[in-house]
Amino acid sequence: MSTYALPDLPYDYAALEPAITGQILELHHAKHHAAYVKGANDTLEQLAEARDKEQFGSLVGLEKTYAFNLSGHVLHTIFWENLSPDGGDRPDGALADAIDEHLGGFEAFRKQLSAATASVQGSGWGVLAWEPLGKRLIVEQVYDHHGNVGQGSTPLLVFDAWEHAYYLQYKNVRPDYVQKLWDLVNWDDVSARYAEATARG
Repeated sequence: MSTYALPDLPYDYAALEPAITGQILELHHAKHHAAYVKGANDTLEQLAEARDKEQFGSLVGLEKTYAFNLSGHVLHTIFWENLSPDGGDRPDGALADAIDEHLGGFEAFRKQLSAATASVQGSGWGVLAWEPLGKRLIVEQVYDHHGNVGQGSTPLLVFDAWEHAYYLQYKNVRPDYVQKLWDLVNWDDVSARYAEATARG
């Protein structure tokens, strides 16, 4: 059976300083993200065992646990690739045009995604996503990890609003952390995700 693996970061742990300290990035990647990968793999084994034994009494809990861990793995993998020590500024080309069309321009989009990330109740994510039914960009909040993932929209840019992503550095001032993330956005990665999502039809 194939399993999930923790991806290497495309940069060193200290590469995103001062916006994100090396200590926080290492804990976030090597501990938190790794725990989601392990959780997804462990739950897959438990689901396989339940099938083999035809014992489905724990299925509801296992499915929820699998969704939580797998979505945590997916969102974190996107998050690392969305960031770059050479990031910032704003997108251009087709993504910029789509932001203008669907979200009222870059500044309006930036304010909306910042507010969505900063105002997530409890733990979660602010997400720029492609919604294929309406063929449009949307900004959404994902609660915990699995609130919206898998419901059709494709995450393009994700901002982690879990306390482990920022609390050691920014304490309880989540908006300050969110503003620093904009200086790290790898728009080449986001644009490539947009092109891939829209090409699916």
